[in-house]
Amino acid sequence: MTPAPPGSRRGNRVTADRWAVRLAQLGHSVEVVEQYGDEDFDQLIVLHAGRGADSIRRFRNRHPDRPIVVAITGTDIYGSEFDAQRVNESLSEANRIVVLQPKTLDDVAQQFRSKVRVIFQSAEPPTEAEPPRAGVFEIAVVGHLRPVKDPFRAADASRLLGPDSAVRILHLGAALSPDVAERARQEALTNPRYVWLGDLPHGEALKVMSRARLVALTSLSEGGPAVIPEAIVTGVPLIATRVAGCVGMLGDDYPGLFEPGDTAALAKLFCRAEHDPAFYRFLRAACDRLRPLFHPDAEVAAWRSLLDELNVGRPVA
Repeated sequence: MTPAPPGSRRGNRVTADRWAVRLAQLGHSVEVVEQYGDEDFDQLIVLHAGRGADSIRRFRNRHPDRPIVVAITGTDIYGSEFDAQRVNESLSEANRIVVLQPKTLDDVAQQFRSKVRVIFQSAEPPTEAEPPRAGVFEIAVVGHLRPVKDPFRAADASRLLGPDSAVRILHLGAALSPDVAERARQEALTNPRYVWLGDLPHGEALKVMSRARLVALTSLSEGGPAVIPEAIVTGVPLIATRVAGCVGMLGDDYPGLFEPGDTAALAKLFCRAEHDPAFYRFLRAACDRLRPLFHPDAEVAAWRSLLDELNVGRPVA
């Protein structure tokens, strides 16, 4: 159950659809729904503790002995969008809690931690990839334009770079309000280093990412951003904010981290990556070492282990 309709490019829907594929690989029959009604499911997996609270309650009332798995998203823990009590009620009903990276465990209430399991998001390289373009140092910013993503931080940083810089920011994502859309259009008109590509289909977004020299993740908070594994398996190193969701995937000692909102620090990292080949190789090597974490086989194995714990009915081989 995920609170996003079919065809949505929001992260929750992308994750839910991918998990459905992984569970099907284990032999299970899976249905993705936006809310639970009265279906006779053997198990409910809810992607979003806050938005899924009503579905969790309905499923528990109808099937008190059947397992519920609740996946925590960034807004469940790090935002103020949802009442903490509502989130805690969902976590109380859960038989297991899934987090997308281990740092989230530090922010889960103590009474729930024994139920927590980490499942890293997997990714696969794009079916169509492009080589980096000559004469330009393209940096992809992938994410919908909303405040928590600090969407124009990379554009602001690009303005601080010297005249010898060939940086170009490729911004992929939908504007979620008219004001933000207007800001993006004005940025593209006044900043020659910024291009807003809008909300591309997932395959097209991965294709654009594949040609970039860097991916920049500037969020003020994250639960477990899918763009990190997508960039890593594509072979594109990252610059990211030092927030739990990024550090939990990349590691505390990852060389491409900067403090949220620090435009000057971000510009410095852009400059180093563009002009210091040794630093760029260091970033790339650090990402390459992380690649096995995000392999589809690892995600399948993690789900198999979790379902075995819950003794979910074994599918026919």
